[in-house]
Amino acid sequence: MFFGITRDIVKNRSIEFDLPKGITINIFQKKLLEKYMGLTDIENYAFAVNEEYVNIEHIIKEGDVVAVIPPVSGG
Repeated sequence: MFFGITRDIVKNRSIEFDLPKGITINIFQKKLLEKYMGLTDIENYAFAVNEEYVNIEHIIKEGDVVAVIPPVSGG
């Protein structure tokens, strides 16, 4: 699932991915950047798996829902 500017960059609210078993959020970030070069600051994004924030070493399992959340700015 994509939120904020990430939704505009990938031109979709959600996408299904076939990922290798045992992939971490860190590797997933790299795969996203390869496919969507506009996600240039992806290392600053937050990631949630099944509605819980996770760190970059979290392993994604089959059926997980991953949310890509860009930094929030405002004033």
